[in-house]
Amino acid sequence: MINLKCINHDTEYEINNIIHLFEPYIEGDYELESVYEKNLATAKLIKEDNVIFEKQSPIDEADTELKAKKNMKLMLKETVYEVLYQLTGKAMPWGMLTGIRPTKIVHDYQKQGINEATLREKFDKVYHISQDKVDLMIEVAKAEEEILSKNKQDEISIYIGIPFCPTRCVYCSFTAYSLEAKKNHVETYLDALCKEISFIAEAQKGKPIRSLYIGGGTPTSLNEAQLERLLNHIQNVFELEQIEEYTIEAGRPDTITREKLEIMKRMNVGRISINPQSMNQKTLDAIGRHHTVEEIKEVFKIARELGHDNINMDIILGLPGEEVEDVAHTLEELKKLNPENITVHTMAIKRASRLKEELRKSDEMVYQLAQAKKIEAMLDLSQQACRSMGLNPYYMYRQKNMLGNFENVGYAKPGYECIYNVEIMEESESIIAAGAGAITKMVYQNGERIDRIANVKSLEDYITRIDEMIERKREGFMKYR
Repeated sequence: MINLKCINHDTEYEINNIIHLFEPYIEGDYELESVYEKNLATAKLIKEDNVIFEKQSPIDEADTELKAKKNMKLMLKETVYEVLYQLTGKAMPWGMLTGIRPTKIVHDYQKQGINEATLREKFDKVYHISQDKVDLMIEVAKAEEEILSKNKQDEISIYIGIPFCPTRCVYCSFTAYSLEAKKNHVETYLDALCKEISFIAEAQKGKPIRSLYIGGGTPTSLNEAQLERLLNHIQNVFELEQIEEYTIEAGRPDTITREKLEIMKRMNVGRISINPQSMNQKTLDAIGRHHTVEEIKEVFKIARELGHDNINMDIILGLPGEEVEDVAHTLEELKKLNPENITVHTMAIKRASRLKEELRKSDEMVYQLAQAKKIEAMLDLSQQACRSMGLNPYYMYRQKNMLGNFENVGYAKPGYECIYNVEIMEESESIIAAGAGAITKMVYQNGERIDRIANVKSLEDYITRIDEMIERKREGFMKYR
């Protein structure tokens, strides 16, 4: 256990994130002093009143107060990382990076005119990122730039959330409700959602929509009539003639029917997700997904027959009970299906998930250590398999409490990259979000300012307070007309 003491600065939150990376590898109790003094950052690791490791680094000068504060925080974190590395001998694959958007750092440095060689040196010497992760980060940043460079003035993207699932997966922490328990709320939810969508369409009228993404939950938890009602409403109120991308995260195969796929195709949905998470039946049963591997294959086949030619499939590495050979089997099965996109997620033990509840703290540390040793091999295998299918990495993000401190990566065939995924990660244009738990992000000043407009998470509150949610948006939109 590490007892942190910050002296002359308020970077406690960021430093605790660094400490959290090393917790599974630390035995015993230590004091850690992080000190800012005279443009120096110092970290001292103390055991029984004796300093056992110490690191001191100068802080680069800056021409603005904001840059000076960033430099200070960077070096305070770097010195803490160094002493914890000395204690444990454990180098983190992403070094001291704990944020969810690693590629934003690449874009930020490039805007400052820093070339790739200098960038690589900085990622190695200051951030302590491993060479293979630096390579991945730069490759993804270049792919993102191809997409972001085509953003237009006043362009927006739209997100619409459907917070229902047939069952709740063991690892899930999203705003999602059991369809069985909340089936009587679906129609009233759609009433409220369509009202919010209508307001958004009117308030943002005239602005080009680059991408529209319907996620969840599981959007195809809606029955055929409900899905058609929603898509008809979207088509009636939004100007979609020039839209580049229209996605429905169909998700679980036990919610997808031929008629729903026909409705999506008829309504010009161009991209869908059919997400297996694993192609091993024992795993699907263990994580609470009540469908079979054969159902995944059958739904994919029907989608192809109906002309869906841009299909994403999600998998998760580190699912309970899975070994490297199980992931290899999943990848072989996906290779036979040949989707245009594969998104590779690394398991994260999320605070609101059932898995988190089932693991006591001591068990969680043991679990993380055991799983982390496998994840790297699983990630390497996934990257090789995706590249062999002609899919290249184009977007990436990270989460807290990811096993092994790794990453999630989206792979796509050239020309099939998901625009919405890149926009939401890089926060380069406003994304207007509707639905329970949805968060609108208004982007101003070329990304220098982001205002968030949040909807309530509770399903019942969203339905009864929909006028309040609309008023929140009205005020947010008016602020920077």
